[in-house]
Amino acid sequence: MGANTRQMALDFVNNPQAYGFVTSQIACCGQGPYNGLGLCTPLFNLCPNRDEYAFWDAFHPSEKANSLIVQQILSGTTDYMYPMNFSTVLALDSKNT
Repeated sequence: MGANTRQMALDFVNNPQAYGFVTSQIACCGQGPYNGLGLCTPLFNLCPNRDEYAFWDAFHPSEKANSLIVQQILSGTTDYMYPMNFSTVLALDSKNT
């Protein structure tokens, strides 16, 4: 079973509003241009509402983005999960026990 998490993240980047994000170009926490330098520490800029951002820092998806990725792994289409999503695997497994 394969998860196309790269495509999931690209979807957030290319169309953040479709997933309820205000932006995918600025991280919620960081420093420098676009909050894109370094990992989040107490000294860095912090956004007022983390659910509006696709990325927490320069490297990690936000909690909301991770939740959407997990939803795709559990019940997404073959665009994201191949050959089937995890819920289908669990349903098939429960029929065999």
